[in-house]
Amino acid sequence: MPRSLRIPALLLALAGASCAAHADQVVTLTVQNHTFSPSTFTVPAGERFRIQLTNNDDSVDEFESYDMKFEKIVVPGNTITVFAGPMHPGTYSFFDDYHPDQAKGTVTAVEAKE
Repeated sequence: MPRSLRIPALLLALAGASCAAHADQVVTLTVQNHTFSPSTFTVPAGERFRIQLTNNDDSVDEFESYDMKFEKIVVPGNTITVFAGPMHPGTYSFFDDYHPDQAKGTVTAVEAKE
């Protein structure tokens, strides 16, 4: 690899490791028959988390959230990971952009109890 490309590649690797280190909570979702399971879940407010989505449909799906600012294609039989948060307390929506009337869900960010 040319020297000019090594430093940006290293910085990208470090940034990815940093994001992963701060996203301790993993939420596992599946989409099947154009329905998310679970379709709702709760995370702590103010903390990063990651969502791992497995596509059990026979078609391509597009996992998207305007609220959490992500959009990712997931092909049949594959699993993708998206990072989200930290979020203020509240409810945020996500959906399959190819089947928005069927595949939709919410995540609720809640303050930790003291």
